Amino acid sequence: MFTFFRLIHIIIIALRYRLDDLVLSGIKHPIAYGLLRIVRLGRKPKMARGVRLRVALESLGPIFVKFGQVLSTRRDLIPLDIAIELALLQDRVPPFPSDQSAALIEAALGASPHTLFKHFEADPVASASIAQVHFAVLHDGREVAVKVLRPGMREVIEKDVTLMRALAGLVERLAADARRLKPRQVVAEFDIYLHDELDLIREASNCSQLRRNFGPDTNRDGLLMVPEVVWEYCATTVFTMERMRGIPVSQIQRLQAANIDIKALARTGVEIFFTQVFADGFFHADMHPGNIYVSDAPETLGRYIALDFGIVGSLSEFDKNYLAQNFLAFFQRDYRRVAQLHIESGWVPATTREEDLEGAVRAVCEPYFDRPLSEISLGQVLLRLFQTSRRFNVEIQPQLVLLQKTLLNVEGMGRELDPNLDLWQTAKPYLENWMHERIGLPGLRKRLNKEASQWAQILPQIPRLVYTNLNRPDTGPRLNLELERLRLAQQQTNRLLTVLTAVVAVALGVAIWALTRHI
Repeated sequence: MFTFFRLIHIIIIALRYRLDDLVLSGIKHPIAYGLLRIVRLGRKPKMARGVRLRVALESLGPIFVKFGQVLSTRRDLIPLDIAIELALLQDRVPPFPSDQSAALIEAALGASPHTLFKHFEADPVASASIAQVHFAVLHDGREVAVKVLRPGMREVIEKDVTLMRALAGLVERLAADARRLKPRQVVAEFDIYLHDELDLIREASNCSQLRRNFGPDTNRDGLLMVPEVVWEYCATTVFTMERMRGIPVSQIQRLQAANIDIKALARTGVEIFFTQVFADGFFHADMHPGNIYVSDAPETLGRYIALDFGIVGSLSEFDKNYLAQNFLAFFQRDYRRVAQLHIESGWVPATTREEDLEGAVRAVCEPYFDRPLSEISLGQVLLRLFQTSRRFNVEIQPQLVLLQKTLLNVEGMGRELDPNLDLWQTAKPYLENWMHERIGLPGLRKRLNKEASQWAQILPQIPRLVYTNLNRPDTGPRLNLELERLRLAQQQTNRLLTVLTAVVAVALGVAIWALTRHI
């Protein structure tokens, strides 16, 4: 019932803000044009199309807001006026009342925010789809940011995910080609991540892990700054962290005025992404411009600042190795290796001819190499790969959906900072060095060090285990004797069944003869 009413609500919002105009006007077909005239009823929209779409997404809730945030970075795929308007979703979602925020903090932490903090700003500094943020000062003088979960979010998300799950099941039943995309599994993955965002303790843990991954002892502290978690002021609905100061990465003019090297910043962003994915297998998966700042403090000038850790992605060792080899094969234009990797991983049927898949991948990717980022659309590449993959029944891996989304975010930010950035050449040296460390002697040494603690416990036991096995009585003759007995018993059983079958056959024959003779 909730799903039905939610669907009705979506239809009403779409008609209220005239989203039919955005959908049908883009279809060059007489039927679409006729439908457009019918639903308009002679009325013309009063607001610009970008404004209508933004307001509609805000009305539909957090899942749709996040969809708009991703779209806002894809100015190569959507009109510029719509992209500019959707960018406002990143920091201008309407806040909920401050007294309600204070009540939530008191319920979670056991005291009023004006008691917990030396100073607490009632008006939120930022309001997002899941939570809003207030600045505060601890009694020891530390400046912090307090994130408070929106009330009633779990119920809203449950309704939207239920609807998405129903639609995914419908698509799987109606479209055979859609089954290859595993829509229900994809919805299940997003369901997990959305519910993870509702637990701010989990988000605080993500923040702490990412801060540790870029700590001073990693030799990466010059790449990314992550706020420190103030654990004593954290709960499921409240997350308190160090206050970070900087310039939003999308404000190019302010970055230039602060004497920040924009081109170096673009290259560093690519390095941070590949470091998180391949070195750690743990990456910030919500890297839209509203969550990424750049420090303008003299001692940390030009360093990235990460915020909002509700959505993170994790990759297994198999995923990392497979992806790295695929990227390197693409960079080296080794399309045969790309085809082999797809077949070896099971993404395509084992009967697929390497030559056919190689030719298809080459036709998609070759036109995009040796171009600056301003002329490369990763979205278009993915779209063409999707169209081509239908021929080969390529299975989309749900665990990589977040990685794909994050890669699109990185591309969008890279284009904003430096339209001439060569994404391929920036990433290639890093991946080659990573593969060398993984496959060469450094990788072997690292794995040996990792396994040393386990082998230290096993090695002393090996002589005893070898001695025990060598002195174990030989059970071969006994097993052979048992097998011979089983064989003889089976032969006897077979003979008995043969006799019984013959007797039954004779009895049936006599019975049939007697009946026919009587008749």
